[in-house]
Amino acid sequence: MAKIHVLLKKEELDSVRLAGKVVIVLDILFATSSIVTALANGVREVIPALDEAGARAEASKLREGSYVISGELNAVTLRDCASPTPMALLNADIRGKTLIYATTNGTVALHKSVAAAHVYAAALLNGLAVVNAVAGEHVDRTILLVCSGSADNFNLEDFFGAGYLVDLFATALGPSAEFSDAALAARYLYRGNRPVDCLLASRVGRMMVERGIEDEVRFAAQREKFDVVPTLLDGKFVGQVAGPLPG
Repeated sequence: MAKIHVLLKKEELDSVRLAGKVVIVLDILFATSSIVTALANGVREVIPALDEAGARAEASKLREGSYVISGELNAVTLRDCASPTPMALLNADIRGKTLIYATTNGTVALHKSVAAAHVYAAALLNGLAVVNAVAGEHVDRTILLVCSGSADNFNLEDFFGAGYLVDLFATALGPSAEFSDAALAARYLYRGNRPVDCLLASRVGRMMVERGIEDEVRFAAQREKFDVVPTLLDGKFVGQVAGPLPG
């Protein structure tokens, strides 16, 4: 039987034994939404870096012109790097390249997860694709949905995203899954609210609106837009892309 639990922030990973578990990381605004969007639109692979120094160290290993560095620190885009939000990346020259990506919370959560048996990146944009893949391959595992949060704080939008995935797992697995109270709470939040309303009401969502990028928040609020499953292999995210889902 699959056991599904939600961690409210990445710092909770410090006390969790990850060996043998499946981890799905969510940073809805915007790290995992951006990783999903990039892989769905022609990026060859995504290297999640712990910070700017780590990103530039990864870049030094690659041929000039074969990569794009993108990221932020405390919501400020890194110097001379591409903006880390999903729609902005679509306007960057990323197709066929390696995306080296470093953010304050999302890529940190991904680094904290590497000891797990399997690590995926998920967002509202690709939730169905990820759940279908995980439900099909890991039916007897413990599945941890990890909300990245923000500097040891709980983030509403990540918890909402976790609730979406829990709802999908409940449909996919039925009585063969066991859900923790945190997972059930996330599902109740999801089922009672519209994605765009929740994301815009969140602290980070309000901050993004103030910065003039409400369109990025609305983009990240879309469900089932991409059929891509970002999977961590040898420190890099790769994904099979089938394009937008029907409808």
